[in-house]
Amino acid sequence: MPRTIRDRGGVTSGGVTSVAARGGNGRSGNGRRRTVAAGFLLLLGALVVYPIGYSVQRSLFDRSGDSFVGLDNYIALVTDESLRTAVRNNLIWLVLAPAVATALGLVFAVLTERVRWGTAFKLVVFMPMAISMLAAGIIFRLVYEQDPDRGVANAVWVGVHDTFAESSGFPRARPLPVHPLEPAGGGAFVTKEPVRAGEPVRLPLVGVAPGQMPEEARPARESAPSPGTVVGTAWLDFTRGGGGRPNTVDPAELGLAGLRIEAVRDGAVVARATAAADGTFTLPADRVDGAVLRLPASNFREQYNGVEWLGPSLVTPAVIGAYVWMWAGFAMVLIGAGLAAVPRELLEAARVDGANEWQVFRRITVPLLAPVLAVVLVTLMINVLKVFDLVFVIAPGSAQDDANVLALQLYRSSFGTDADLGVGSAIAVLLLLLVVPVMVFNIRRLRREARR
Repeated sequence: MPRTIRDRGGVTSGGVTSVAARGGNGRSGNGRRRTVAAGFLLLLGALVVYPIGYSVQRSLFDRSGDSFVGLDNYIALVTDESLRTAVRNNLIWLVLAPAVATALGLVFAVLTERVRWGTAFKLVVFMPMAISMLAAGIIFRLVYEQDPDRGVANAVWVGVHDTFAESSGFPRARPLPVHPLEPAGGGAFVTKEPVRAGEPVRLPLVGVAPGQMPEEARPARESAPSPGTVVGTAWLDFTRGGGGRPNTVDPAELGLAGLRIEAVRDGAVVARATAAADGTFTLPADRVDGAVLRLPASNFREQYNGVEWLGPSLVTPAVIGAYVWMWAGFAMVLIGAGLAAVPRELLEAARVDGANEWQVFRRITVPLLAPVLAVVLVTLMINVLKVFDLVFVIAPGSAQDDANVLALQLYRSSFGTDADLGVGSAIAVLLLLLVVPVMVFNIRRLRREARR
């Protein structure tokens, strides 16, 4: 049997470690932990504390870093117009982007539990997270392109608009001084002389590219007079390749198919007509004889070209839309994970008690998901305070000042030929001060959750 020996240092038994030995191992373990802690603190100081301290110090000096200017750089954040715009836009981002992305994520997470292809839907919604901000910015720069033939947003918008509002057939069309037409104000044109029965009327116009003529347009022809009517021809008085005579229907010239024509007497419209494919039209002589013909302004309006998404007034909401497109999937995944942990018996009990789906969602689902919603909302709030690349790529140069945010202004102030590192450092410190309250709120919330 192994012998047990009692000593002042403790008890040892053959091959069993003594208290003294255990104390030695404990001291070496404590030493390793202190070394790891010291290394961590050193790394934290090098990567976090030193850059923050240096930024604060640099923000108190001028552009060159030689002269101490105190709070002048911080005062510039309030007095400079571009910096005030950046602060205002950051507040808009902070209010709109996280709330919209979280709300959409909540809706998507709830709906994916009720559709057959929920997993595929989640994959599609989350897919934008796999795209870099730079690539997303390029995509949405094309989406918001002003030309409806290139920009998806305006293609849809113009399509909806043209469904409910009649579009112009001949924008920028106009008569020449030698033509029998003259401006009538408001974009309309009228004949210089009243029309008479038995005398064919000519309504020539120029200013329409042959390639933009209606597809149904055919070679124009002179109308033959007929009893009891006023006839005429409206045509494009332009011969491709040159030639032709003004006020004369030449064989190579096309009729203005669809042109609207009104007969006006004493300021009132007494008859209307629409030009056929060859430009001919007919009006009743009993009402039109002695009246003037008017080509209403609706013929010549500029075609609706959509919304200027990247103009000064809409550029910030447009960029926020691109951000929401990317981050709604992130919110959906986190909220979906929280939704999977919600006790189903609570939802069923509410339904058994007579609650409809909206009441179950509002009174049961949302309150139970409140901790997850807070995590998503706080994460996105921290994220939008640092947004830079989307604004930089999507906003064109002419509207970049209107879309300016603090991170973009930090870049513009700190780099380039007109760099001012003092102002740039002040913006960096301001961003830190904006993030700190959100971080403190998040840490306190996590501690409360841990104590439960």
